[in-house]
Amino acid sequence: MRRLAHLRLAAMLLTAGPACAQTMPDAPGPAYAPAHPLGSELVNARALAPFLAKLTQAAASTPPLSIVQIGDSHTAGDMFTNGWRKRWQAEYGSGGRGTSAVGRPYQGYLTWGVTARQSPEWMTNALFGKARVANGALLGLSGFTATAAHAGAWLQLRADGPDFTFDQFGLCGLTGPNQGSVRITLTPVSPGAVQTTSLYSFAAAVPGSACFNLAAPTPSSAAAITTLDDRPVQLTSWSSTRSAGGVIVSNLGVVGARLAHFTRNDDQVLALELRQARPDLLVVAFGTNEGFDPSLKLDEAETVLRTQIARLRRLIGHDVPILLIGPPDAASNRPEVALPGMAETVNCGSGWYVPGNLARVRQLQIRLAQTLNLGFWDWQSAMGGPCSTMAWVAQGLQRGDHVHFTVDGGRLMGNALAADLDRARANPAL
Repeated sequence: MRRLAHLRLAAMLLTAGPACAQTMPDAPGPAYAPAHPLGSELVNARALAPFLAKLTQAAASTPPLSIVQIGDSHTAGDMFTNGWRKRWQAEYGSGGRGTSAVGRPYQGYLTWGVTARQSPEWMTNALFGKARVANGALLGLSGFTATAAHAGAWLQLRADGPDFTFDQFGLCGLTGPNQGSVRITLTPVSPGAVQTTSLYSFAAAVPGSACFNLAAPTPSSAAAITTLDDRPVQLTSWSSTRSAGGVIVSNLGVVGARLAHFTRNDDQVLALELRQARPDLLVVAFGTNEGFDPSLKLDEAETVLRTQIARLRRLIGHDVPILLIGPPDAASNRPEVALPGMAETVNCGSGWYVPGNLARVRQLQIRLAQTLNLGFWDWQSAMGGPCSTMAWVAQGLQRGDHVHFTVDGGRLMGNALAADLDRARANPAL
């Protein structure tokens, strides 16, 4: 079914003009045969029915409806998820900012709606990238663990506006015989209200993990964490939420990561944090880095996807709908990445190609969504199909790398997914 909103978006992006004319293909690629009609980007929406049924009552939900998205740089950068978050929190109410990595795990770390700060003592272990230490601190849902071993090390999470004030604050970390303690202080929005403060110890007889939750009697604008001694404190995630009403969209991404890297986090830590985040919908958004790998082995990618979906379902402990988000349309001007000789590679002109392995990853995800009872959202189709990246870059909606999105581009895509899910909620037969 072609939708009016989709046609308007396509018209805006693909209308010929001076900016677009410079990026139109100089040698058309092969004809595109979509796996499903353009304008129908949500596949197997029935798998999401239990979550979609809850949306009607989201404004009065206690606790708020929780959406948790794991993924790569598209998730980490929060352009797409912030567009989705703003759309649904305006529609259904804000449940707070949700779960995120503690502090500022890397330079350029961005969190829409809240601002994180930290003292310089903290060291980070990561799921992937330069900060990765193979035998370092265990990792959980966020893909980052922050460690300090000196008294007085501090972190702060502050709401950027009234939509992200909170009355519930959660902190998760590693426990063990030599682990230290922290003080958590919540600053109330009202100047005359009393701060909420509590002390928590991560010391335990055996290594493990723990999550602590602090409730405030009135809305808070900031949370501060301070270490109390020189024993190590290792923190894996924190959360700021409201006790009732609205929707939470938590983005937990690692730049450069693939789903295979998600195997590096610890089962016990991950299980605890999934229970802490209590997702009503789990979103798995990988595929771009897989698709840009010229040595991709599709059978291995299928094994990883099947194994990790089964693992997530087992660790959550109950049936939670899962939505796969396919990679967006993206292009490379490096032949060793694009593989121009591959049948699935699309020539966009001006030296840019949509790598054939992106199409192969997307086709795999669509097939497994049907097999494993997952929803699937076709991000490339929502953009307009292969080589639509050329127009998106020309319009300032995608960056010059032809991969990542600007704020406006992320907003459009987040709105498109939210609209698709709203339509599926209104029409269960989809």
